[in-house]
Amino acid sequence: MTHPHLPKPKMVATDVDGTLIDADEQVTPRTKAAVAALVADGVPFVLATGRPPRWIDPVVAGLGYAPLCVCGNGAVIYDSATDRILQQISLDVASLAWLAELAERVLPGCGLAAERVGASAHDAATPQFVSSPEYQHAWLNPDDTQVARAEVLAAPAIKMLIRLPRATSAQMHDAIAPRLNGRADVTYSTDNGLIELSAPGVTKASGLAIAAERLGVEHREILAFGDMPNDVPMLRMAGHGVAMGNAHPAAQAAADEVTAANTADGVARILERWWPAESLSTNNH
Repeated sequence: MTHPHLPKPKMVATDVDGTLIDADEQVTPRTKAAVAALVADGVPFVLATGRPPRWIDPVVAGLGYAPLCVCGNGAVIYDSATDRILQQISLDVASLAWLAELAERVLPGCGLAAERVGASAHDAATPQFVSSPEYQHAWLNPDDTQVARAEVLAAPAIKMLIRLPRATSAQMHDAIAPRLNGRADVTYSTDNGLIELSAPGVTKASGLAIAAERLGVEHREILAFGDMPNDVPMLRMAGHGVAMGNAHPAAQAAADEVTAANTADGVARILERWWPAESLSTNNH
């Protein structure tokens, strides 16, 4: 049933991890059905994620639909249907060097990594993720990405990742944010001792604004979902921002509404106000 106080959105944007997908990193049948219903209704559905384009394929497979994607916390606009990078905003080499020196001074013992993009999600000509010898991955990563520190900083990057396992991401953020002097934007999408630096002004909100302009949608017509501090700008920018029941307090504070957790189909529960699925009776518990 349609929410009485909220007009039907003309675009839906959602974070992926902790939001659209469940604890097993799957799109549930209920969520897939709700997304299919809104897409069938002609409403653009956009992913807005910290993930790079190379990590989008499993989400597309789970959705059964290839959306326009805001990747790298807003640094990349990626068309998953054609596997094309449409736009990117990178940190230049001089900025990377300055940020690396700052990080190593403020967060001694930290490791550095850089995320890059080429012409497509799997551009073999571009080493897309490189990390310094000190960098410890914050999640399971089977790839050998280690290179010399100088190589991490040798090419423009859509984001620099700074890892300090013995700290929380919030502690790292608070230590470095006041010292950035406008040279980068900093955020985090996990509490596990990892922060992410993007070019100045680059956030999920800035990326979503580009996507909305391409699709001819006003900001007030957007429904957005998220769960972590990197989602806060997007939740504030959208006409209606929805935080997950499992969301970080900062995301819940920025949202207009809090839904159920990602493990309880929180996204689908909101979408079904306008796009109830035929299979709802079998999926709703």
